[in-house]
Amino acid sequence: MRLLPVLRAARVAALAFVFLGLAPTAWAQSPAAVDEVAPSAVPHIAEVPAPAPPVPLLWKVSGDHGALYLLGSFHFLQPADYPLSEDVARTLAAAGEVVFELSPEELESPTLAMQMMQAGLRSDGSRLDDDLPPALAADLAAWGQANLAAQPTGGMSAQSLQLFKPWFASLLVTTTELGRYGLQAQLGMDAYLARQAREAGKATAGLETASEQIGFLDGLGQVEQVEMLREALDQAQGGQASIETLHGAWRAGDAAQLWNGMALDMRARFPALYRRINTERNDAWLPKLEQMLQQDGEILVVVGTLHLLGEDGVVEKLAAKGYEVERICSACAPPPTIEIGDGTAPLPEERTPASSPMTAPKDEAPVPPADADDAPPPQPDLPARDPAPPER
Repeated sequence: MRLLPVLRAARVAALAFVFLGLAPTAWAQSPAAVDEVAPSAVPHIAEVPAPAPPVPLLWKVSGDHGALYLLGSFHFLQPADYPLSEDVARTLAAAGEVVFELSPEELESPTLAMQMMQAGLRSDGSRLDDDLPPALAADLAAWGQANLAAQPTGGMSAQSLQLFKPWFASLLVTTTELGRYGLQAQLGMDAYLARQAREAGKATAGLETASEQIGFLDGLGQVEQVEMLREALDQAQGGQASIETLHGAWRAGDAAQLWNGMALDMRARFPALYRRINTERNDAWLPKLEQMLQQDGEILVVVGTLHLLGEDGVVEKLAAKGYEVERICSACAPPPTIEIGDGTAPLPEERTPASSPMTAPKDEAPVPPADADDAPPPQPDLPARDPAPPER
């Protein structure tokens, strides 16, 4: 099934905060360890435990002296997404340093939420509805009454939304909807790996500062901000199916579907927004990543997944500069072989036509089995028989 039709309701807002990592903890509590988070009463996506860890979107980039491991993050996760794969565990253990979009110190800072709210506040005395088409203003009011009137989120009420800019309202809508289905920022991969790195005594750093990330959002044009809010409310109307699709695509480690089904659609529909929050940031990171490649040892870099994918992603950009790049994915290995007789053979679906006697050319005899003891006994030539007479 193609992802694109399902993803149209979860396109921009969720991509910005889930896959592109723009300050997802604006009003969430500081990220905590997975085993320190109290069980949540909200329904989880996929109620049954996951059959296997998420397939990692992990690439190794080799430099002259060391190596970078680039890991695609999902910034909102649930307890069933842990533990992570052995590939990630081994990479983390071998890394001398772990780099995130924001340093753990800033990501966990209690002042981050206040910084974002101050940037998102309107300062000219106008209301949020003044920026919105009437239909969108009505949809936002309905969402606020349904979600914030009875139980405000992070101290935010339906009426107080009017004090903020569209990008900030979009962030609130998206994080509230993700939390409704059990996906939480404090359970995201960044928070989890930051804790693991700290417990192991590893050095950590950030590619950006909190003020830079907030500037990306606050610097969006009015049109782009309104588009983000429209998409966030569309996602809310799409319900659990759209969230499950986003989450499931990441869990499957399907880089092609994430790029073809999400990123290209976003780039085509909202080129200015895509350039601002994805391409420009990737280009700004490249010199920093190349500098890391000149260092000895191994460094793990954890960023939003879409920063790694496609022609605009840092993986292909580094490959284009001549660096050796390979994906690290044990779960992506070819299927195992099965034993037949004294040797081995690939599983039936992996056979090529030339390997099967049934597909040998007409002028050639089928190739006999390699082991003569397993070959069937020769059959005597039988005289030709006249065809049976037709039934009357």
